[in-house]
Amino acid sequence: METTLTEYLGTGRRKEAVARVRLRPGTGRIVINGRQFEKYFPIETHRMVVTQPLDVTELRSQFDVRVNVKGGGPSGQAGAVRHGIARALLQYNAELRPTLKSHGLLTRDPRAKERKKAGQPGARKRFQFSKR
Repeated sequence: METTLTEYLGTGRRKEAVARVRLRPGTGRIVINGRQFEKYFPIETHRMVVTQPLDVTELRSQFDVRVNVKGGGPSGQAGAVRHGIARALLQYNAELRPTLKSHGLLTRDPRAKERKKAGQPGARKRFQFSKR
């Protein structure tokens, strides 16, 4: 006897971070890389970012979220998880699209680190100019 458990998948990206998100009907538990959500993101702002799609759609207590995230830093990872959750919610119910879109949760944030240029110490910074 095989039990079919419905899972909704979503991939989120932000900066260098990539998050693979699995949504299952449940009680609202969030596990990231095998660790408890509050332990993985100790900063309140990052936790707010991650839960935003669930709060906006008022589905926070209806799903358990399992996430594998790699690359980037805490801020990029939080953004990637948010993007992944929003995409997974679309798989669950396509009618959530206008709500998620109006809050800007479906758009992949294109901002990334600018490359270092030749003859400069950084992307924008210049070496000190000497007139003489």
